[in-house]
Amino acid sequence: MRRRYLLALYVLAGCASPANKALLPTPTVTPPPPAVAPAPAPAPQPVIPPVVSGDQVFDAWAAEFYGRATKAGVSRSVLDRELKGLTPDPRVGNLDSRQPEFSKPISEYLKGVVTGGRVSMGLQRRSEPYFDRIEQRYGVPREILMGVWALESGYGAIQGDYDVIRSLATLAAQGRRRSWAEGELIAVLKIIESGEHARSRLRGSWAGAMGQTQFIPTTFASTAVDHDGDGKRDIWASPADALASAANLLSKAGWVRGQSWAREVTVPAGFDWSLTEGPRETPGWWADRGVTRADRLPWADTDLSAKAQLVAPTGARGPVFLLFPNHFAIRRYNNSIAYALGVGLLADRIGGQGDLVKPWPAETPLSLADRMTAQRALAALGFDPGAPDGVVGMGTRTALRNWQKARGLVADGYLSPEMVQRLKTEAQAAGAAS
Repeated sequence: MRRRYLLALYVLAGCASPANKALLPTPTVTPPPPAVAPAPAPAPQPVIPPVVSGDQVFDAWAAEFYGRATKAGVSRSVLDRELKGLTPDPRVGNLDSRQPEFSKPISEYLKGVVTGGRVSMGLQRRSEPYFDRIEQRYGVPREILMGVWALESGYGAIQGDYDVIRSLATLAAQGRRRSWAEGELIAVLKIIESGEHARSRLRGSWAGAMGQTQFIPTTFASTAVDHDGDGKRDIWASPADALASAANLLSKAGWVRGQSWAREVTVPAGFDWSLTEGPRETPGWWADRGVTRADRLPWADTDLSAKAQLVAPTGARGPVFLLFPNHFAIRRYNNSIAYALGVGLLADRIGGQGDLVKPWPAETPLSLADRMTAQRALAALGFDPGAPDGVVGMGTRTALRNWQKARGLVADGYLSPEMVQRLKTEAQAAGAAS
């Protein structure tokens, strides 16, 4: 009976009207909490370099460099510390922009390089104990290394005392060599960040070359070695490290063990001077054209198969050389015929060789105006020397040789005052006739 009563109540509840349903208790539903929007990411803080020198050009460059340096892997803390308070060095700016009014003749340069004092000092230092191991490892003779050492720093005595960071920053801000200078500056900052050397150690020339063998920072990073085994590559205080590093550079540049760097030669009457700075051929090939060693000695076996280039640095009146591949390895250190001749000739003297058979002639310095006049005249006459910048480089010498040969002159590519005047006169006549 009770079951039937309860069942009837359930049926009545199911048939109740909507109004009655409203009176029934309803379950309490707790609404979900409103969604909380994520906090906005903090706005990136602007990179504000600590360089406020008062020089607008320098400060604008520094602001841009900051981003490039961090992208290259230099930490913000190192940048903040090393660039704080940095100012341009006016001495560096003046040296970089200064174009010499007169070009020093190569004979005068070499007379100032290959001196009795440097030869004497080299003879005193050539028995240093570290040379044996350096020669054995890298194959570069000690005399060549002493030539580099003498030219770069006076055997370590004159290394330069410029702050390398400030010098490179000044060069970069000026813009003429910005890409190069910034690359070197980043390399310096990474040396500091690595802990290998503090900034106080990184002193050098106004152009950023450092130590007894004057390495630029990227070359230091890739080529310097710790030869004395003290755990640091110290090209400032350790001659062993500096000279082994120079030997490593020359070895990487292709130095050929046991081969000459150059030899003075003589040429016959009527020689085709247009061959200078041209083909690289064996001594036998040159002998077929009448070229022989000036000292009349036979060629060493190591030189017989080497390809050599003939040069006449002061024209047909001066000494002539065959340059072997090792000469061009020296020019990887400094890409200048005069520099490489200076290193090699000084090395020969330290090694016991005498003076050149043919002496250097007296030369007349050419003004910047003369050099640029010659370049413009060559261009006007159809012999392109490149930009008229007053630098008598390979382009100018080649154009001059071609003009000389076309005019039936001795085509030695030597720009003398006489050649300047002839070029100027011919170009003026050609301009008047056109």
